[in-house]
Amino acid sequence: MEDRGGLSDDAVAAACKEGDPSTKDFMMQQTMLRVKDPLRSLDFYTRILGMTLLQKIDFPSMRFTLYFLGYEEKADIPADIKERTAWTFSRPATLELTHNWGSDQDADLSYHSGNKEPLGFGHIGISVPDIDVACKYLEDQKVKFIKKPDSGKTKNLAFIQDPDGYWIEILCPEKMFSIMSP
Repeated sequence: MEDRGGLSDDAVAAACKEGDPSTKDFMMQQTMLRVKDPLRSLDFYTRILGMTLLQKIDFPSMRFTLYFLGYEEKADIPADIKERTAWTFSRPATLELTHNWGSDQDADLSYHSGNKEPLGFGHIGISVPDIDVACKYLEDQKVKFIKKPDSGKTKNLAFIQDPDGYWIEILCPEKMFSIMSP
């Protein structure tokens, strides 16, 4: 069978149904990534990408810790633990870094990013006001690039890697229309 590319507009319209009214207040709340070394990952996501640690939750009996990060103001984080927990889980599009205790001591351990066979998870995306300024800053921070904005077929967006090899798309909303042109 010949590969005809993506779905037609009609096929997409037929596949996408109106959500049940009970889903009106649902939102995308988190994406979880397993991390080997939380010190490296926390430094990367806070210092380099500018995220804020919203909450750390330890699970000693199961030997793991969750670190919730997002683009929120530190001053907005409630001091009371019960309020902070409800607030953290009400933030849209947070990143949950999961550290399984001892993983940082296992020299052979690495997590599958989804971008090598077998393919799976692809990337998360970070929106920036100016792609060129952001990429210059990331270069200065010695971040590993998979693709720079001026390379490859798709211009005006970049892909970097975090300490565990997960891909992060760096994009500027105003330039996204330009990637749609063949």
